Amino acid sequence: MPTVLIVDDQFLIRSGLNALLRAAPGIEVVGEAQNGEEAIEMAARTRPDVILMDIRMPGTSGIIATERILAQASAPLPKILVLTTFDLDEYVYGALKVGACGFLLKDTPPDRLLAAIDTVHAGDMLFSAPVIKSLIEACTPRPAAPEPHSGLETLPPRELEVLGLVGSGMSNSDIAQRLVLSTATIKTHVHRCMSKLMLNSRAQAVVFAYETGLTSRSSAAWGTESA
Repeated sequence: MPTVLIVDDQFLIRSGLNALLRAAPGIEVVGEAQNGEEAIEMAARTRPDVILMDIRMPGTSGIIATERILAQASAPLPKILVLTTFDLDEYVYGALKVGACGFLLKDTPPDRLLAAIDTVHAGDMLFSAPVIKSLIEACTPRPAAPEPHSGLETLPPRELEVLGLVGSGMSNSDIAQRLVLSTATIKTHVHRCMSKLMLNSRAQAVVFAYETGLTSRSSAAWGTESA
């Protein structure tokens, strides 16, 4: 049963989400926070599995709250779903960069919201690779070459290759087929990359690969993403 913390500065939205989730079987609401500071405190105290995080709040934004919650949490880290009014938003990109694992529009139908909570609780991302690609291309400049001391120098050639393919939007099974390796081997490479680079989510790995120049704009494999 996933436990959920609701974060939104609007009372009606918090109340509506709370009522919906409490009526759903298999979900436990552990609290509501009306701003980023409350979210940080309540996340540390209640240790939720999933956090529904409003991105635009006065004071401490959802981005800052996400970063601080993940930095302070012990494993297993909470899965943070960003709530936004716009499907392509520079704030969403910022949340991905600090470790959020997906985003939802605030007008998402109830059944899709419930499915989204189950999806991220199971460890998957909540958006397709083309959405990530659009966000990254819209919101970040591209370096001419990989930045020095970015952390890439700690990765052996095979892990660099795998990370580049992750950045291009390929799933573990797609990468395994491309490199003629087992899916379990690719999963191990991905986890090693993320551990060495201190990345909290696959979405963060995609952003990192793109920002450092490891993955190019012209990468052809922007298909459906999986964890």
